[in-house]
Amino acid sequence: MFTEDLVVKMYREMVLARVFDGMMVKLQRIGKVAAYTSSEGQEAVGVGAVNAVKDDDWIFPTYRETGAYVARGVPLEILAARQLATSLDPLKGHEVLLFGDRRYRIITGPGPVAAHLCTSTGFSLASKLKNDSSIALVFFGDGATSKGDFHEGLNFAGVFKTPTVFICQNNQYAISQHVSKQTAAETIADKAVAYGFEGVRIDGNNVLAVYDAVSRAAEKARGGDGPTLVEALTYRLAAHSTADDPSRYRDGEEVEKWRRHDPLHVCRKMLEEKGLWNEDRERELWSSLTSLVSQKVEIAEKAQPLHPSTIFDDVYSRNPWHLEEELEDFEA
Repeated sequence: MFTEDLVVKMYREMVLARVFDGMMVKLQRIGKVAAYTSSEGQEAVGVGAVNAVKDDDWIFPTYRETGAYVARGVPLEILAARQLATSLDPLKGHEVLLFGDRRYRIITGPGPVAAHLCTSTGFSLASKLKNDSSIALVFFGDGATSKGDFHEGLNFAGVFKTPTVFICQNNQYAISQHVSKQTAAETIADKAVAYGFEGVRIDGNNVLAVYDAVSRAAEKARGGDGPTLVEALTYRLAAHSTADDPSRYRDGEEVEKWRRHDPLHVCRKMLEEKGLWNEDRERELWSSLTSLVSQKVEIAEKAQPLHPSTIFDDVYSRNPWHLEEELEDFEA
């Protein structure tokens, strides 16, 4: 059920994700951030999905989930420190581009594409066996559906009716490879049929459509009726990453066509039609959030740098003898 406050909240979160991504790209361009993957154009998926689940549900992200992190309430200085590799970074500089923090029930995304589709399914099965009411919310791109992990994860989820909500962010491109080269199926949602559960395709640029579809899928998973595959049809307006030149594989006309369906524009129009938004509120929102992001980035930058010895942390629960020797040598 949508309330006016919820829609305004989700719009704010989408704008905040856009502003934060823009700041990180700028920091990358001046050499303060190693690399970055913007979620520009896809904010409605992460924001709508996370708002549709409970705070104790688990999120399995990839490397393009700024909207999900913002909606979950991860402090911006933590997200900035992740990119700047300062002492506020919960991952201590490990795993560039990725994020995770157990405090917010976010499992660090994998480097290999689609690898988390199996681990998230096993994780949600464990929840089911323990009679835990939490579910797993799993994000991945259209390119991940070409990997064996996709088949294995969804097949397992279907057989054991795990409480998993699979969200495919079909942004049309797996880096430079168009979705038409990924599958001959009419939709990615159709693939769920082979695994014995429901697949739905939605407008991934409409945050209300995302919220509604994920709410239904989460309720079904929590009620013991198994997983759902949600295909959110969207578009990556930005480059794949700061190392990518999208002009080499798609033309400007295509981008501009999709820009007219920018999720921020779609949501703002809905708010304006209901008399909940105007130009003054729009200017104030962007100004205040730009200022907020700048302040949080400053906090992250002022934090102590990571000590070089943290490269030895969090590899094993207890370091084996040879790492202890290397650490002693390093410190000497």
